[in-house]
Amino acid sequence: MPASPILLADKGYDSNAIRHKDEGKGTMPNIPPRANRRWKNCFSPFLYRDRNAIERMFGRLKDFRRIATRYDRSATNFLAAVCIAATVSYWL
Repeated sequence: MPASPILLADKGYDSNAIRHKDEGKGTMPNIPPRANRRWKNCFSPFLYRDRNAIERMFGRLKDFRRIATRYDRSATNFLAAVCIAATVSYWL
């Protein structure tokens, strides 16, 4: 798996352990700080918008019951169902 230059995560992943682990791999974490943090880390709302778009896309795909519950046992059938659901929800 190729290394990613930026890690986009939500507030639930805002911990020093996760930040140090990703920085050690050469990845810049872009995680919004929790409200109870004393020291607020560097955070870019502009970069965080990309994560929001991906979350909305997954939410839209999960509207299809077959995708959300993963009825298909084989990976190829599941991928085909995801492709059909994406076509229906984004193209039609």
